[in-house]
Amino acid sequence: MIKLDILSDPICPWCYIGKARLERAMEAEPDHPFAIEWHPFQLNPDMPAEGMDRREYLETKFGGKENAVRVYGEIAKHAEEEGLEIDFAAIKRTPNTVDAHRLIHWAGIEGKQNAVVNALFKAYFKEGRDIGDHEVLCDVADSAGLDASLVGKLLKSDSDADSIRERDSHSRQMGVNSVPTFIVDNQHAVPGAQPSDLWVKVIREMKEGQAEA
Repeated sequence: MIKLDILSDPICPWCYIGKARLERAMEAEPDHPFAIEWHPFQLNPDMPAEGMDRREYLETKFGGKENAVRVYGEIAKHAEEEGLEIDFAAIKRTPNTVDAHRLIHWAGIEGKQNAVVNALFKAYFKEGRDIGDHEVLCDVADSAGLDASLVGKLLKSDSDADSIRERDSHSRQMGVNSVPTFIVDNQHAVPGAQPSDLWVKVIREMKEGQAEA
């Protein structure tokens, strides 16, 4: 197997789109060599712990309502092309995602990272839920087959919070400045929500390389 590390944030729409494109390629090449691991990267590392009103966040980030509408209109178009449902109107708050990243980390210990990442994307983009809220995160954990009671206890503690921030900071120091970023075999960084065709090509080249070896 070949390690595919994915740096992502569960409130990043391009991460949602990029995951769908990668999965489409893996479905086309079911004998792909990838072993996937998800890693933390916060779009907003300085976000208050309680999050903030989404409209205020977007208008501040993009310099006004018109720019925010334009940017997210483009994102919605790409999501629709991938068959993804996003209800931007339902999203009322932009959360701090440290706790969501802690949940993804714990899911990795149980071998359920992909299920939790899927559930977080669904909760945020399709259902408009606040994935900074502990109750929501416990629901996500339960839906992915994790022990929601244990997750709730861990969320009330500071367990792994510093580690998440340190891993995020380390990625920035290594030059990562946007997500999704895919790192193939600890060597090649592939930034952005790349099209499925590119991933199919990468997978085929890797399989050919393994066969030659």
